[in-house]
Amino acid sequence: RSPTFGFITTTPKPGWRDVDLLGPLRRALGVPVGFDTDVNAAALAEQRWGAGRGLGTLVYVTVGTGLGGGAVVDGRPLHGLLHPEMGHMRVPHDRARDPFAGICPAHGDCWEGLATAPAIAARWGRAPETLPDDHPAWVLEAHYLALGLANVVLTLSPERLVLGGGVMTRTHLYRLVRAGVSETLAEYLVSSVLDAGLERYIVPPTLGDRAGVLGALALAQTAVAG
Repeated sequence: RSPTFGFITTTPKPGWRDVDLLGPLRRALGVPVGFDTDVNAAALAEQRWGAGRGLGTLVYVTVGTGLGGGAVVDGRPLHGLLHPEMGHMRVPHDRARDPFAGICPAHGDCWEGLATAPAIAARWGRAPETLPDDHPAWVLEAHYLALGLANVVLTLSPERLVLGGGVMTRTHLYRLVRAGVSETLAEYLVSSVLDAGLERYIVPPTLGDRAGVLGALALAQTAVAG
C-alpha cells in the first residue's frame, strides 16, 4: 500500500538509491511480483529446500562484495520496521591489531566495512582471490565473521546459520569461524544443537549459487498465493 513499495532505499551501491525497481516490472508483466532483499530470498530458499529444510528459524549470512543477513521465522522472511541490516551492526574493532578504518560509506568500520571482499582488498592491497590460505588476512576475516555471527546467535537464536557468498569459497574459513564463534559465546548458551558441534550449526548453503534464484521463485509463489 505504500507509494514507494518496491523502491530501493538506502544502499552503498552508487546510482541505486531511491530507484523504483518493482514498478516497471509490475507494469510490464501485469502479474503479481514479489520483492525482497537478495539475502532474504536466499534465506527463504535454504529454509524451504536447502540447509534449513524442516527448521522453523534460520539465518543466512552472505559475505562477498557486501555483507548481509536474512532471517526466516516460521517460513517467512523477517521484516519488522524495514528489513534486517545485519551487515551494518558494530563489532569490536581492536585498532592496535587492525588499524584499517573500514570502507562502509555510512559507518566506516561496521561489520560490512571490515569483513567484505572489498575490505580485504583495501586492507591488504591485493584482491582476496590472490591471497594464499595461510595469509594472515583469513585469520582476521574469520575473527570478524565470528564476532558478528555470535551477535546474530545471541539476538535471534536461529536453529541454523548458513554462511555463503564469494568470500566463503575459501572453505577453510568455516573451521576458523566456528572456533571463533565457540570462543565468543563462551559456553553461555546451553543447547543440544550447539553441544553436538558447530559443524552442523554453521554450514555452507546446500543450494550453492542457486539459493538467490530459488528464493526469488519462492517469493513469486508467495505473491501468487496472495
